[in-house]
Amino acid sequence: MANFNIKRLSEDIRRELSAAVSGVKDPRVAEGFVTITRCEVTNDMSYCKVWVACMGGEERTAKAVEGMKAAGGYFKKQIAARVRMRKIPELIFQADNSLEYSEHIENIIANLPKHVEDNDESGEETDED
Repeated sequence: MANFNIKRLSEDIRRELSAAVSGVKDPRVAEGFVTITRCEVTNDMSYCKVWVACMGGEERTAKAVEGMKAAGGYFKKQIAARVRMRKIPELIFQADNSLEYSEHIENIIANLPKHVEDNDESGEETDED
């Protein structure tokens, strides 16, 4: 199967999982704002890695991932009902902490000291001996 079909299938699964998250009754998933950030289906379509992000930090995201793993059968059933496939891939849920990491990097950049040279206001360098 061509690579673009795998990407399209991954996006379809991501979209359907995002819609199915609202139907989960597990408090680890239902309490927080859970987002499916990315899905990757393997070339043989037997596994699908699903990255999950949640507002509230890494601990909250880890709890949401555990809840998603527990509701794996529900998610596979929802995907089977909406995406046409011979075999539904095994879902592997992983925490996506890239939001917290990017916020951490932004804070570091914002707290860097600002160094402005008062000697040259035009922005051109001068050669002084």
